[in-house]
Amino acid sequence: MLTTTSKNKRYRLLKSLVPKDSDILNYTTHTRYTGFIPEPAIVNFFNGRIWSRLHTPFPQQKIDTYINRGYFETTSAVNTAPKLICRRCLNEQPHKFVSFHCAKCQKVCHYCRHCITMGRMCSCDELILWKGTETRKFKSQVKFAWAGNLTPYQKKAADELAHSISQNRNHLLEAVCGAGKTEILFTAIQESLKAGKRVCVATPRTDVVLELYPRFQQVFQKITIHALYGGAENNAEFAQLVLATTHQLYRFEHAFDAMIVDEADAFPYTYDEALQRAVLKTKKPDAPIAFVTATPSNKLLLQQKTENWGYSFIARRFHGHPLPVPRFQSLWNYEKALQKNKIPQKLQVWLYQRLQQNEPFLIFFPTIELMELATPLFQKIESTIESVHSEDPERKEKVLQLRNEQRKGLLTTTILERGITIKNVQVAVVGAENPVFTSSALIQISGRVGRNIQYPTGDIVFFHHGITMEMDQARNKILEMNRHE
Repeated sequence: MLTTTSKNKRYRLLKSLVPKDSDILNYTTHTRYTGFIPEPAIVNFFNGRIWSRLHTPFPQQKIDTYINRGYFETTSAVNTAPKLICRRCLNEQPHKFVSFHCAKCQKVCHYCRHCITMGRMCSCDELILWKGTETRKFKSQVKFAWAGNLTPYQKKAADELAHSISQNRNHLLEAVCGAGKTEILFTAIQESLKAGKRVCVATPRTDVVLELYPRFQQVFQKITIHALYGGAENNAEFAQLVLATTHQLYRFEHAFDAMIVDEADAFPYTYDEALQRAVLKTKKPDAPIAFVTATPSNKLLLQQKTENWGYSFIARRFHGHPLPVPRFQSLWNYEKALQKNKIPQKLQVWLYQRLQQNEPFLIFFPTIELMELATPLFQKIESTIESVHSEDPERKEKVLQLRNEQRKGLLTTTILERGITIKNVQVAVVGAENPVFTSSALIQISGRVGRNIQYPTGDIVFFHHGITMEMDQARNKILEMNRHE
């Protein structure tokens, strides 16, 4: 029989086997009695996550062992009583569930269509949540490596945002395109990380994650940062700072001490209540949310007022120059022209001007079909011109090539309306009257122009087959921002 002294020695020995530089150390209350210490790799990966029991980066036998020891809570992926609810995305809409006879369980099973892109999960599949009693100790010391300076407007907004986050108070940051919203976030994120908090920056668009990731890696050093989006590789390390598309939040639960939703007005977030619920599910119960956008919805503005959130407003770009104002240019029957393998003359003149002046450009189209009709016609004029859309697996590389001056320009859908900064870029919208181009989308598209301090101006033209109210609203909003001091 072990004496008390021997037991204490054994416990100290077991405890010493846990790596001292791990990001977090978790122990359940029975650890000290059983001598079982969870592997840091298991703890680091599952902390704050809700995950498929059968599809993890670890051997199934090991997962089963942890479940049997009470470290995981298991739950059906789709709860059926008292009503259907997807445990992953929290969808409760009956028409988004499919019932079928399941070959696995030999019963009538259900799966959720709303989050099926994350992998189909049925009511007989199980999700697991880490439930080990947690003692978190962030061993890393974040190194803040940004040498830039904030303008007085940016500094005021940054301090207001950081104060709200420190007080666990929601905050709305409304700032024009090119105001330097990313730099404004640095102070709040740095202070949160220094306080040992875990932070998530979520955005509806993959392109925004890809744009932010290298910038955050450069600024916040000596910590692990994850970039999560469709197709990204799983990383088992624990990340104190996570950049993610809002869809990736379905895989987290009560994970973060502070949430920042960048581009909070972007599709599909504003139209998808499940994505909005995912933000609430992902944060800890008392954690604040900061919403960041150039074009807040009426709903968001109303919430800010009625729920007494913090609020910051910036009507000036960081370099102090006004926003480029879009000009309207008629382009009658442009669809018929492209269908006849012809580039409309006014659009062709605009293209040649960009090529002659060696200016990079983006041309936005309302549909993929129309863009694909136009692409070979543009390539006959300039072979480096390419097209990108949401399903393009080479989208990231093509944008990088444009930024590196390896391409003259890109044809695109609204997928590049935000989250992209190209020096001296000129922009045209073909079919600006199409309903897909809302005033918010047109403002964001216009905001691609003049972002660089060396090139604070540029051309933004709305080619149209009739001026719409959305076009007028976009231009009027930009003019209004330019009048603000």
